[in-house]
Amino acid sequence: MRLGIFGGSFDPVHRGHLKLASCCQQQEALDQVWFTPTAIQPLKQQGPQASHEDREAMLKLALSDYPQWRLCQQETKRGGVSFTVDTLEAIASQWPDANLFFLLGADTLRQLPSWKSPEIVCQLASPLVVRRAGEPGPDFSSLAPWIDPAQIREIERHQIEMPAMPISSSQIRRRVAQGGSLEGLVPPAVAQYITEHGLYREVLPGLTV
Repeated sequence: MRLGIFGGSFDPVHRGHLKLASCCQQQEALDQVWFTPTAIQPLKQQGPQASHEDREAMLKLALSDYPQWRLCQQETKRGGVSFTVDTLEAIASQWPDANLFFLLGADTLRQLPSWKSPEIVCQLASPLVVRRAGEPGPDFSSLAPWIDPAQIREIERHQIEMPAMPISSSQIRRRVAQGGSLEGLVPPAVAQYITEHGLYREVLPGLTV
C-alpha cells in the first residue's frame, strides 16, 4: 500500500488541504491518504484554536466524499506536543508493509531542519513536496544533511504540482470572526458545522496557521 500521511492543525480543514491531498494522490498513485491532525505543533504551541473533537469532526465531514481518505488520530490520542517522527514510527510499526509518504508544502520543507529527528523522518517516509503555482519552488537543499544526493534528485523528480489556491486556516478564522461568508473556502458541511458550533467567533492573537 502506498500510504500518504498529511499532518497539520486543520483549524479548520479547507479546500486547499483537500486539493493538496488530491494532487499528491493523483500524481503519485497513493492508495490512501491519512489526514493526521496535530495535538500541539512543536513550532506553534499557542494553538490550535478549535478543540481536537471539533477539528476531527470537521475533517470527517470534509473527507466523507473521499473513500480513500481517512482521519488518523495518532497525534490527538497521544496528546502533548506532536512530533512527526513519533507518528511515522507508530504507523510503520502497525503497517510494516506500507510504503509511507508524507505530504508537505515548500514552506514546510524549509522548516524540516528544525524538526525532531528529521533524518529518521526521511528514512521512514518519502517526502512528497508540493509546489503551488505562483509561489517559489521548494529548496531541496534542506534535505542534504540527511539524504544522499541521488535520493534528493529522486524526491525532486517526484515534486507535486498544485494550482494556486490562496486559502489559509487563519484567513478562514478571521472571516468567521468578521461575519463573512465561507463559500468556496471550505466544504458546505464544514461551514455549517462552524456556524452551528459557534467556532472562531473571535480572533485569538498569535495564531497564524
